[in-house]
Amino acid sequence: MGKKVAIIASNGGLFDAYKVFNIATAAAATDQEVAIFFTFEGLNLIHKEANKQLPMPEGKEHFAEGFAKANVPAIPELLAMAQEMGVKLIGCQMTMDVMGLEKEAFVDGIEVGGAVTFLEFAKDADVTLTF
Repeated sequence: MGKKVAIIASNGGLFDAYKVFNIATAAAATDQEVAIFFTFEGLNLIHKEANKQLPMPEGKEHFAEGFAKANVPAIPELLAMAQEMGVKLIGCQMTMDVMGLEKEAFVDGIEVGGAVTFLEFAKDADVTLTF
């Protein structure tokens, strides 16, 4: 069995999304098993509409041009890449309930589960990260 990487995504900004998906896709590309647990604002990263307009940190708007010049894929593209590479995406059931969100609001292919679902995966992970 290869290495496992467990990621908790609890923030919903653009920079947070790049951190989460860059690490996830890099790990998946090196044959590691990856799961991301999206909770609170982190759910924006897998939300069908919100992930297209994630906020840039205040005062960092000038980075938008840099992302374009460096041909950095947009978040929806990185998300699709992660899914194609087999990254497991888990939306937090409790947060969805609190925020009144249904599974249909999110990209296809996500799993909905509680902390226990994520902990099952993370209990023997080699790397655990929180963004």
